[in-house]
Amino acid sequence: MNSATRKFIFHDLQTIEGYIDPPDALVFLSLLQSQNSKSLAGGIAEIGVFYGRSYYLFRKICGPEQKVVAIDLFDLGQTDDGASPQYGRFLENGRRLGLAVDEELVIKGDSTRLSADEISAKAGEIRFFSIDGGHMLPHVVADSRLAKDCLAPHGVIAFDDTFNPAWPEVTVGVADFLRENGAEFSAFCMTKYKTYVCRRDHHQFYYDVIAKAPDLTAFDHVETEFLGSKVARLHNPISRRMVYELMIRSGMSAFSERVYR
Repeated sequence: MNSATRKFIFHDLQTIEGYIDPPDALVFLSLLQSQNSKSLAGGIAEIGVFYGRSYYLFRKICGPEQKVVAIDLFDLGQTDDGASPQYGRFLENGRRLGLAVDEELVIKGDSTRLSADEISAKAGEIRFFSIDGGHMLPHVVADSRLAKDCLAPHGVIAFDDTFNPAWPEVTVGVADFLRENGAEFSAFCMTKYKTYVCRRDHHQFYYDVIAKAPDLTAFDHVETEFLGSKVARLHNPISRRMVYELMIRSGMSAFSERVYR
């Protein structure tokens, strides 16, 4: 286990407004490190940056040389004159963490209007594509198509908020993507909040990564099936979640990592 990166996940990231569940942060870590170990190269892309919590996780894991494309409207809190504090706060978080943003790799705009060529021009083929943008069906359809079109052969797509009852159309969009592209893509991992997808010829590799990753031993691994594919579901008991949240809210984030060992 990488103690410095785990400290970053459980302490430093908590200073950025937003949310990434610990199981997903550790899945990101495990998948990206497995790609590094096998020299599975490519850029990173994220739709839906908010204030940068998962963006800076990518930056921390992958190092300063990795190209991370950040895609967002950056319009939160926008005033009548068109100004928004979101982008400034996003940049400031990077300066504070010592992970400055390469603004040439930031795309301000509607992801549904982007082409895969625009992303590939900035970062080449993408080895990890995180989708957490608009949560209505047209957004999921457009974003999943975009990810597919610029994904490296060994690439992973992480869909956020699948099976979240607050956003039922995300579930429909992910299921439709897998049905329509079932000959090529399959899910290999699920958590409470995300579904992870890859091309079928890499399914067993990534399934085994999840099963064997040292940073994921704290979770129960439950084998299930989703649209014809074997999937590892990481179960995070409510008791552990409650202890973790209590520690965070009590200002004990520096010690919260111990809950997930």
